Amino acid sequence: MHETFKIDENNQIQQIDSSFLKKRNIYLGIKRDDLLHPLISGNKWRKLKYNLAYMQKINKTELLTFGGAFSNHIHACAAAGKEFNIKTHAIIRGPELDNNNPTIQFAKHCGMNLHVVNRIEYRKRHDTEYLNALQERFPNAYIIPEGGTNEHALLGCQELVQSLPEHNYLVCPTGSGGTLAGLIEGSASTTQVIGIAVLKQAEYLNEEIKKLSARANNQTNWQLLTEFHDEGYGKFSPELWQFCQDMGRTHNLPLEPIYSGKMMYALWQLIEQDYFPSGSKIIAVHTGGLQGLNGLKYRGLI
Repeated sequence: MHETFKIDENNQIQQIDSSFLKKRNIYLGIKRDDLLHPLISGNKWRKLKYNLAYMQKINKTELLTFGGAFSNHIHACAAAGKEFNIKTHAIIRGPELDNNNPTIQFAKHCGMNLHVVNRIEYRKRHDTEYLNALQERFPNAYIIPEGGTNEHALLGCQELVQSLPEHNYLVCPTGSGGTLAGLIEGSASTTQVIGIAVLKQAEYLNEEIKKLSARANNQTNWQLLTEFHDEGYGKFSPELWQFCQDMGRTHNLPLEPIYSGKMMYALWQLIEQDYFPSGSKIIAVHTGGLQGLNGLKYRGLI
C-alpha cells in the first residue's frame, strides 16, 4: 500500500469525567477519530483508505463519487484528491449549484470537478446501467458509492477496533451502515456493538449491514437503535443542539448535531435510563464531520 494511505493511529481516547457517569459506575471514552487527519475526517478517511489503495492497484488515476451539497464524504474525497494529487469528480444532487455553500467552495478549492444533476438522475446512482454509462464517460475513474460504503471501506473501519483499549460496549452513529458493519467485523463476540441511526425509518439498515458483514449474520452481539433520529436525517431539536454545545463547553468535546452529536445525545439518554449495567466500559466513536457545522451556520440552522 502507498505509504501516504496509512492512517496514523494516535489512539486518542478522551475519557468523559462526569459525576453523571461516576454515580452509575460507568466509564465512557470517546475515540476521537475526528482528529485522525486535519481535512479527511474520521470515518470518511477510514472508508477511503483501502478504496484509494484498491484504486491504485487497478491502475485507475481518478476518483468519482456522489453526494449532496453539504456532504462530509464529498468534502473528504476532495481533500484526499488534493492531498494525494488525484483528479476527483463528484456527481452532486442539484438541481443547481450554490457557489456560496462552504462545502462546495472547499471542494472547488481542492480542484474537485463538480457535475450537478437533477434529483431524478441522482436517484440512479445505484443503478448498474447508469454506473456503466458513467464508467464509459470517465474511463480512468474509480467509482465510490455515496457515503463511501463498500467492502473496501469496511477494512478501514475494522482496523479502528484493533487500536482500542478494553471495552464492553462500542457505539457509533449510523448513516449508511458501513462503519457499524466494519466495527462488527473487527470486534470480539463478547463486545456489544451499537449503532445509533441518524435517519428516520432506518430499520432497513439491519439488512444492509448483514449484506456488508458476514459476522452480522451469525452473531447477536450488535444492534441498531432507530428511535434517536430526532425527526430525521439532517434534522435536530434545540435540545440536541444545546447538548452539543454543553459537551463542547463542559468536556471540550466538539460535536455537530447530525452524526456524532446525535449519537452522544442518545448515549446520554441511554445511560440516564440505566441501559448499561454498573461497571460498563463504553467507547463511543467520534466519526468526525465537524465541517458540517459551517454548512449549518450558512443555512442559519445554528
